Amino acid sequence: MAADPTAKTILVTGASRGIGREIARQLADRGHRVGIHYRANEAAARAVLAELGDPAAVARLWAEASAALGPIDVVVNNAAAHGEHPPLATDYADWGAAWQRIIATNLLGPANLSHLAARAMAAAGGGRIVNISSRGAFRGEPDAPAYGASKAGLNALSQSLAKALAPRGVLVYCLAPGWVETAMAAATLAGPRGADVRAQHPLGRLTQAAEVARAAVFCALDAPAAMTGAIIDINGASYLRT
Repeated sequence: MAADPTAKTILVTGASRGIGREIARQLADRGHRVGIHYRANEAAARAVLAELGDPAAVARLWAEASAALGPIDVVVNNAAAHGEHPPLATDYADWGAAWQRIIATNLLGPANLSHLAARAMAAAGGGRIVNISSRGAFRGEPDAPAYGASKAGLNALSQSLAKALAPRGVLVYCLAPGWVETAMAAATLAGPRGADVRAQHPLGRLTQAAEVARAAVFCALDAPAAMTGAIIDINGASYLRT
């Protein structure tokens, strides 16, 4: 069967599980060529997340993906690091380490990959970048302030890039999920905070990874150009902002 000439080539980071895996699956189901960035086990996955904070590692990722896939039409920055570090219960050394790790992975990594992608896409006549943020950028993350700050920075990065790149046909979208029912959330949901987390959601359930993925796929493929720069809430009305 001949290849579909309308099929896009898409790079998805953090695609080993949860939202990233669903994004990659849904894109592939629609007939697009998907390059996935992941590791198969938890230790290796943590190592590859750390590499996203290294500019040289990001440059290697882009070079290797471009060599394997050819020109990349869409990048989905989904990979992220978390980890609690409440300010009054975290010593100074651990506090600093948490900030360095989380900001490097969640903000500098997407910034660097977006820079490489934007230049290539602009030269090719256009493309799309989709960033996965969090409601924590707006609501606050009292037990993980570096995470909230990194996602607020990702929002600002997305909007800045949208303004800078629109004249060259490169569109930038940002999604802000709340709690999503994934393996990563399972421990919290099973613990003492689980009831409170569920009570935040008027739907009576958490957002599903497939729901976030559908929104990401829409932005990657179908969202109108006039939506560039948009930050889209996907949190089941658990947090409403003005």
